[in-house]
Amino acid sequence: MNRVREYREQQGLSQFALSQKIGVARQTINLIENDKYNPSLNLCISLAKELGTDLNGLFWEGEDDEK
Repeated sequence: MNRVREYREQQGLSQFALSQKIGVARQTINLIENDKYNPSLNLCISLAKELGTDLNGLFWEGEDDEK
C-alpha cells in the first residue's frame, strides 16, 4: 500500500499531470497507485518531492496505518 493517490488528489493533480512533472507515463502512476508496480528508489524520491512529502509519508506502513 502507498499514499500516492491520496497525496496526488490533495495537490489537485491528475495522474497525467503528475506523470508529466516527473517524466513517466500516466500508466506508471496508475500502476503505482494500484500496487501493481514497484518503482525504483529514484522514482520514489521524485514522487515524494513532487507531492511535498518524504518517502516515509508516501510509502511507510506503520502499525498506526493498519486499516
